[in-house]
Amino acid sequence: RAIELLHVGAVPDTLPGREIEFAEIYSHIEDAIIEGNGACIYVSGVPGTGKTVTFNAVMRLLQEQADDESVLPFDFVEINGMKLTEPTQAYVSLWQGLTNEKVTPKHAQSLLQTRFTTASPNRRSCVVLMDELDMLVNKSQSVVYNFFEWPNLPYSKLVVVAIANTMDLPERMLSNKISSRLGLTRITFQPYTHTQLFSIVEARLRGIQSFDRKAIEFCARKVGGVSGDARRALDICKRAVEIFEATSKGTTGETITVRHIDKVVDEMFSTPIIKTIRSISVQQRLFIAAILRQVRFSGTSQVTFGQVSDQLMLKRLLNTPCSIF
Repeated sequence: RAIELLHVGAVPDTLPGREIEFAEIYSHIEDAIIEGNGACIYVSGVPGTGKTVTFNAVMRLLQEQADDESVLPFDFVEINGMKLTEPTQAYVSLWQGLTNEKVTPKHAQSLLQTRFTTASPNRRSCVVLMDELDMLVNKSQSVVYNFFEWPNLPYSKLVVVAIANTMDLPERMLSNKISSRLGLTRITFQPYTHTQLFSIVEARLRGIQSFDRKAIEFCARKVGGVSGDARRALDICKRAVEIFEATSKGTTGETITVRHIDKVVDEMFSTPIIKTIRSISVQQRLFIAAILRQVRFSGTSQVTFGQVSDQLMLKRLLNTPCSIF
């Protein structure tokens, strides 16, 4: 039971530490649906800060309200950049989600452009989630531009919620001038504090007696001091349950303690990848660190040798210590 509750894919009953962000996303989408307007919301934050889970909670509430007619009915289409073979497939996904028709990317783009520029009084609002926006980068940036531009068209009734890990991705993908003209609403998710992480894990384990509160606190402080990644905290506690179940003698009153969490943390730093990184030279570590810095800076998963070289040069000029390892 505890393992199921701690799974990162489990739907939580509450969102500790994300009440403000939930309310902000909800109000923007609800207003757009009620008024029949378009809107573009850019949600950013490092992995594990609750962006997608918060948005999904908002959509569940809005769907419930649409079902009981307290909110106008709307369409919802989810587009995940990681699942598309190329960025232009986003057009296909949106058109198919709206009409259940599958056409070519070029035709889908044309049909969508016509739809969003043509008045239709009975058309429902459409909320589009663009998750992993970083993956929808193409050479001309036309895909991202169109999805950010369409909500501004008078007849679109399109609400685009774009989620990415990089705060200033729109400026990097588009020019500052274009980005500012598009009028994005920005919502930034900060890394969780150890207090928030404790609340998240504790909320998941409510009613489960086998977890010592000190173990949860220890895990929250470990993760909060490094990344603030809720998924990492949940994974650590989930693994601690697995270790506990494998070693438990079945004695009444046994609990998962700090010792179990500490064992999981030791495991995490004993993986083949970590061992390999520890065994390579400082120069090799710096090169890997420069690649990671450039990936984070650009918001894309592909970088050139020249860009990596620039990161190495920048580090030498600033003489900053490498914090990645």
